[in-house]
Amino acid sequence: MSHPILSEFDIVFAGGGTTACVVAGRLAAYDPSLSILILEAGQHTLNKPIHVQSSQSLLNQAPTSTTVTFNIGNPSPHLNGRAPIVPSGRCVGGGSCVNFMVYTRAPASDYDDWGVNGWKSENLIPLLKKLEKYEVQPDCPTHGYDGPIKVSSGGRRTGIFNEFIHVGTTYHKRHYADDTEDLETCNTYSPSQKYIDGSTGIRSDAAHHYVYNQAHNPNLHIWDGKRVKRIIFEDKRAVGVEFTSDPVSCPDANQSSSIVRASKLVIISAGAFGSPTILERSGIGAGAILKRCGIEQLVNLPGVGENYRDHYLVIVPYLAADEIITTEALSRGNSILQESLAQNGIDSKIKWRPDDEELKAMSPAFQPRWKEFFQDRPDKAVAVFSPFAQYFSPLSRPRSSIPPTRNYTTACYYTLYPVSAGSVHINVTEDGKERMDFNTGFLDDPSDIVPLNFGYKKTREIFRRMASYRGEVAADHPNFPEGSAAACREASGPVELDAPDIIYTTEDDEVIDRFLRDVVQTPSHSLGTCAMKPEADHGVVDARLNVYGVSNLKVADLSISPLNVGANTYSTALLIGERAAMIIAEDLGINCI
Repeated sequence: MSHPILSEFDIVFAGGGTTACVVAGRLAAYDPSLSILILEAGQHTLNKPIHVQSSQSLLNQAPTSTTVTFNIGNPSPHLNGRAPIVPSGRCVGGGSCVNFMVYTRAPASDYDDWGVNGWKSENLIPLLKKLEKYEVQPDCPTHGYDGPIKVSSGGRRTGIFNEFIHVGTTYHKRHYADDTEDLETCNTYSPSQKYIDGSTGIRSDAAHHYVYNQAHNPNLHIWDGKRVKRIIFEDKRAVGVEFTSDPVSCPDANQSSSIVRASKLVIISAGAFGSPTILERSGIGAGAILKRCGIEQLVNLPGVGENYRDHYLVIVPYLAADEIITTEALSRGNSILQESLAQNGIDSKIKWRPDDEELKAMSPAFQPRWKEFFQDRPDKAVAVFSPFAQYFSPLSRPRSSIPPTRNYTTACYYTLYPVSAGSVHINVTEDGKERMDFNTGFLDDPSDIVPLNFGYKKTREIFRRMASYRGEVAADHPNFPEGSAAACREASGPVELDAPDIIYTTEDDEVIDRFLRDVVQTPSHSLGTCAMKPEADHGVVDARLNVYGVSNLKVADLSISPLNVGANTYSTALLIGERAAMIIAEDLGINCI
């Protein structure tokens, strides 16, 4: 069946998320004569308040949102039969335009652990500096000051910043540092910086700072509302992309297919969900997966769609004092806080590692993982603890009603290196429609729930010592049995710093574990499904991002990450884009200095 060929470009991107914007923007700047096309299923984000105004970021997660895709996983017995939901960016700029703008960076050793030539920390630290403009403090040797992506402390800090730091450095007996994003510092309380322009209060995303700022370049094109179906090959050489109008972005458009050709290169950059499924629809993947979908196999590459990785997030809200400054006031139109519009509600954090006493209090099921992975790697945090200055309900347990108007805070904690892994593949339903076969792998390994259990207990102890603490939002906590010392309730104020910790019974622990399996969710840090590893080790791309078994085709996004990273993944997505731009420029003989 023939399809109309619209035109030809030098480079065509299948997907227009964070990394695609970085690569396309850099290549366009290196050589403005290159004709570049980005095909993105979502819509443009240029100057739209929901994307650029920091205080509106939560709107992207609303159930009716079209700026993210709510990827539904298969029901899992490890989640009490629940089908988890994992949002991913669905707009030009992808996750960078819908995330919570939290600035964290993985330890440098994470990249060394990849074991890939050209991707060691010594290769990547200069790029981490190149991509950012660090507005927080000068003369930090691992930070950059001339890059496109701005990092600041945001607007006015919320009232719980000092409380969290105070309890952390006294009760929790950890140190404080102004900067724990130096690629090695761990287990230290610190401010939580933000991907926000400190002078304007605007989100600092990849779309605006890599591609929209090159509107003067007539050779850089973005076609939004275009869903990529597959890559077109001639003798295993990628020569084009087949796409349709996206039914969500363009519900009234003709759904017939079109083809655009690429004379130099096709780059798949559709993220941990989109990239492997585009490859499979193009005939690249495991034979059994393709056969069940009626797709002729072009290349046997069984690693496609495997190695899905994520972080595990738990969100637990608390009641807060009336006088404390929280971002709840923003939604109530409190004029005193208009200067805080450059806020994401997260002002402090700790990249937490358990000390000896905490390790003893954790279930023995975690001990082998601790000894094998964490014990001799002091820069690897087990989890991040942060206070969020407003009420936030779990994605997996949305409230049926709006909570009473008052002040709230929320404990947010997520584990960074879970053992469990999942997969993302295409499948076909009985009526012939394509659907995603998505196994998150959440909590499949028994060691993964242990730090979540302890994280609930420790963050609760921290919050109940904060001056603004007024009790738990009982409906959003474990339902402890009547008479339990752990029972949740409203309180008149915090406990003393030296008050004894809550004693949890075996029955209480079972209640916590059931609760965690009900509510654990993604922080939308999905990666790994087109892993940059040797082909024999279920790899999909090589060190120069070439897809094994074909030519003229690369993958550049978080799906190439072979292992998890100990941070929010925006920084790694930007980094992959910077490195990919260098690789492609070298391949094309373009000067990228």
